[in-house]
Amino acid sequence: MQRRAFFQAAIAAAMTTGLQAADRRRPKILLRSSWQTVNIGDIAHTPGVLALLEQHLPEADVRLWPSNVGHGVEEMLRRRFPHLTIVQGAAAQRAAFAECDFLLHGSGPSLVAHKDVARWRDETGKPYGVYGITAATLGDQTADLLSGARFVFFRDSVSLQLARSRGVASPVMEFGPDGAFAVDVRNDDAAAAFMQAHGLEDGKFLCCIPRLRYTPYWLIHHRPMDAEAERKHARSEAMKEHDHASLREAILAVVRQTGLRVLLCPEDQSQMAVGREMLLDKLPDDVKPCVVWREKYWLTDEAVSTYVRSAGLFGLEMHSPIMCVGNGVPAIVCRFDEQTSKGFMWRDIGLGEWLFDMDRDEDVKRIVPAVLAMAADPAAAKAKAAAARDFVRRRQRETMAVLAQTLGDA
Repeated sequence: MQRRAFFQAAIAAAMTTGLQAADRRRPKILLRSSWQTVNIGDIAHTPGVLALLEQHLPEADVRLWPSNVGHGVEEMLRRRFPHLTIVQGAAAQRAAFAECDFLLHGSGPSLVAHKDVARWRDETGKPYGVYGITAATLGDQTADLLSGARFVFFRDSVSLQLARSRGVASPVMEFGPDGAFAVDVRNDDAAAAFMQAHGLEDGKFLCCIPRLRYTPYWLIHHRPMDAEAERKHARSEAMKEHDHASLREAILAVVRQTGLRVLLCPEDQSQMAVGREMLLDKLPDDVKPCVVWREKYWLTDEAVSTYVRSAGLFGLEMHSPIMCVGNGVPAIVCRFDEQTSKGFMWRDIGLGEWLFDMDRDEDVKRIVPAVLAMAADPAAAKAKAAAARDFVRRRQRETMAVLAQTLGDA
């Protein structure tokens, strides 16, 4: 792996030197990303990939083609990437199709924008690639699109194996970390103000994120429940006590045995209420004063600025742990069958001991000891997180070298 990375980096360096020597125009990349704004993890995909492109391909002109950058997300992106061009509207899309050399589909739970990738392929005939997705299922059309990509990086090995079993034949198919690992957006002022207002001190609290089996999008988007939503809601209600009991036990152990405080915080807009109902309100009176409940949703920049000041994170979500480990912060992931296979990336990056399956009793029993160990020995926990971060960064360099070589061949 290291030898290949050396050669790919050398190719990328040679390509950059060649471009500069020949005074050629900057290669133009159209990044298809930004799926929704109700989840800080979905928001994080975009600044993460933008940061990687900025670091590893500074000679490229990157344009963002989003689905949604509302609710303050566009402003957050422009603070971090002030020269970013955001492609919105039919006319801007046509111009981007004409001017850009390469379409990069960003990280997500699937080939989210498969229709747009197909349109790019059919209308332009130009190359495209896929960066850090999960594949829960692969229909014929999606498999065909992936086979036509110059590269496909899957963010978990389960998805990679599925693609291979379905005969996907992209010339480069490998594990590639979720783009959110590279997130570096910050809102330090907001994080510091919240922490001060609630008595949280740097390194003296853990973050905890609740989650229902199914995100109640019908509630988030204020729309009536259909039959499918009712089925999902019933499943979430049936499992919510089971899924949150071990988190409550972990909170009790942390507060009573380590002296650390706990911040209950959300990854999506539904989880503030879940944290209140399933965690805070069920805690005993001696523990409640040491637990802070965040009652309002936040954006990715404030969340990252808070996570990096914590001693670690545990809970039922995936992308807050990704953002933590990407910044060297310990993070424990609890997953269940209703989620995609994305959680298995924790094994892929060397953190299998911090991955727990809520549908396996033997895993559930190990959650509290693992959280307590993370809290009690912060040096060891940080060393484990740093090792995973270093592995991720190595893969990021290697995957970006593949993109650089592809641009050189285009």
